[in-house]
Amino acid sequence: MILSRTFRDKWRPPLSLVVAGVLGIMLLVPLAGVAFFRVYENQLIETTEAELIGQSAAIAAAMAQRLEEIGGADLPLGPEVSKATEVPGSRSIYLRNPGGSWTPQLPELDLTRTTVLPGRGAPRPAAEPPLLEYLSAGQAVDRILQETQKKTLAGFRVLDFNGVIIAGREDIGLSLAHVEEIKRALSGHYASALRERIVDNPQPIYSISRGTSVRVFVAMPIIVSDRVAGVVYASRTPSNILKEMFVKREAVFWVVVFVLAATFVVGFIFARAITGPIKALTRRSLAIGNGEREALVPLAIHGNREIHALSESMLDMSRKLFDRNDYISTFANHVTHELKTPLTSIQGAAELLKDEGAELSEADREKFLSNILHDTERASKLLNRLRDLARADSVEIGGSCRLSEVATALKRRFEGLEIDLSGDADLPMSAENARIVFENLIDNSRRHAASRVSIVAVPDEKGLTVQVQDDGEGISEGNQDQVFELFFTTRRQSGGTGMGLGIVQALLKAHGAAIRLLPGADGATFELFFPVRPPAISPASGS
Repeated sequence: MILSRTFRDKWRPPLSLVVAGVLGIMLLVPLAGVAFFRVYENQLIETTEAELIGQSAAIAAAMAQRLEEIGGADLPLGPEVSKATEVPGSRSIYLRNPGGSWTPQLPELDLTRTTVLPGRGAPRPAAEPPLLEYLSAGQAVDRILQETQKKTLAGFRVLDFNGVIIAGREDIGLSLAHVEEIKRALSGHYASALRERIVDNPQPIYSISRGTSVRVFVAMPIIVSDRVAGVVYASRTPSNILKEMFVKREAVFWVVVFVLAATFVVGFIFARAITGPIKALTRRSLAIGNGEREALVPLAIHGNREIHALSESMLDMSRKLFDRNDYISTFANHVTHELKTPLTSIQGAAELLKDEGAELSEADREKFLSNILHDTERASKLLNRLRDLARADSVEIGGSCRLSEVATALKRRFEGLEIDLSGDADLPMSAENARIVFENLIDNSRRHAASRVSIVAVPDEKGLTVQVQDDGEGISEGNQDQVFELFFTTRRQSGGTGMGLGIVQALLKAHGAAIRLLPGADGATFELFFPVRPPAISPASGS
């Protein structure tokens, strides 16, 4: 039963595709700016409406004052307006309460929700001509309208309560009562609308924007004595950011160049710092996997700290694997050589006994049988020591024990040999592993005619140093460089296997410790060094 898909079966995007996606997102940033322009464009329309509201309100107030001055109490007026009227669908309430609070008229147009109406039609002939009072008041504010239009570029018309134009341009005497926003304003309600704007000579950028093709219309009622006296009808095309972009197209061009250049720089940084080094590291790992030792060199470009650390750890691991492979190869050759000698001797003696057993004397037969037993015992010792060496190479790391406890066990193990301990300390290894280390060292001392072994422990801030010194035959100067080599022994005839110190070195190395032979005239002195362990980091602790 297949529990999960394999690494090759499961699709994973390559790093180059991820980088391309990131760069694509960067290139989409300007498109996100277009969406921002839409929001900003709508804000421009709201701002335009708010400005028209303020201007129309001021003109309406001036017109109302002028009408009161000219017409007095007998001035004809339109329908009555309630003191508080809420307009359906509107965001504001028209309040006319001089003694109470004031409620501002808020903009109501929204480019995303408001329907854009067709362009406003031409004025129509009026059913009734405007009254003289209204014409007189219109003439009085006409100068104000013209000056305001020069500064704001907004169009203004003032209408009476029948929707007939009494001020503004050349349409005086014509009616706009049929226009939807004028109808609402003549009932006493503020009204606004978005209408299509026909552009005679459109610029190419206009096709992108809705804001350049609409015009804002505002109808503000003129109130006199709580009755509708007329309407201020204002309109203006809102400012547009896209138009400004077209006008300043050179600056926009350099912005686009900057975005593309920034994208290129980011892509170059990604390629230089991430994708390039990772691809090189992948090729290097494949070469190492094929056994190419020349690939064990640092990358030419690491890109960043993490990839450098990954590369160094991979190369370090690869070197250890190559060293381990060399060690196993050399070890296998040594084992083959060491076992070949007793096996060859056993085979030769057995063949002689088989072929010439009847003709051999009892003394010769006893000699051959003794050789077979001796070589069998040597092969057995070699196999046992190989097993100990294998255990030392794969020993469990950790634990601790007191050196004094190990020394007490050693005294019981080697009766008749004087073992002295100077100083005491905690050994950073289990009691079983410590026993193997010191038993091999002291067994070597006893086999070299030592009668006394002293163990001296000296702890300091760097770690623990333990010296094991005996008064035996010592090690000759010519053999000192070979004592830690596997199968090297000067006691081959007496059963030495040459693996004791190799086992000791392997055990200590597994625990992060080291051993060396100190030069000396009397006996042999081995120095063991256990460095200080770094403090363990608990899972709950922060980094």
